[in-house]
Amino acid sequence: MDERPCHHHAEADRLDEECLRARASAMLPEELLQSGEIIILLVKPSILFVVLSGLGTLIALAGLTAAALALAEYGILQISRLDVALTGMALIGLRLGWGFLEWLSRVYVLTDRRVIRVKGVLRISVFEAPLRRVQHTVTMFGLLERLAGLGTIGFTTAGTYTIEATWEMLARPLEVHRIVIQTLNRYR
Repeated sequence: MDERPCHHHAEADRLDEECLRARASAMLPEELLQSGEIIILLVKPSILFVVLSGLGTLIALAGLTAAALALAEYGILQISRLDVALTGMALIGLRLGWGFLEWLSRVYVLTDRRVIRVKGVLRISVFEAPLRRVQHTVTMFGLLERLAGLGTIGFTTAGTYTIEATWEMLARPLEVHRIVIQTLNRYR
């Protein structure tokens, strides 16, 4: 999937709008978008989210597998090295699979009316706020995100003092943030 943000400008042709609608209908519940609502941005986290979101767990599993392999080598564990390696790879594969499911479940949408974030595998969470209620946005760059060239955008709404929703691990976060600000300035 293309990681570039898909955006729509007033001068864009009808095909671009239809493309965005088709992508949105594939990623979102149909009833989430309102009639006549214009999609400005439709983005997902970078595919690196799959690895980076569970990096601590992946490192721990790799370390435990290496330790178990060493113990099996010296006969301390009564398990074959092959069984240890296969178990370790299976656990790492399960964690990566869960990360992929989390990545699949996330979609971030900016329309001419609202900011929307959908996420969750077993428990789906939908955040939506009218543009007029969005008070502040912030772009954040964690260490791993900086190393990968990614960033996160946070949103606060009227009456709150904390970030209520984030668009995590975005490719080209400054470009995405610029489009968010332009949209807020134009449609609020």
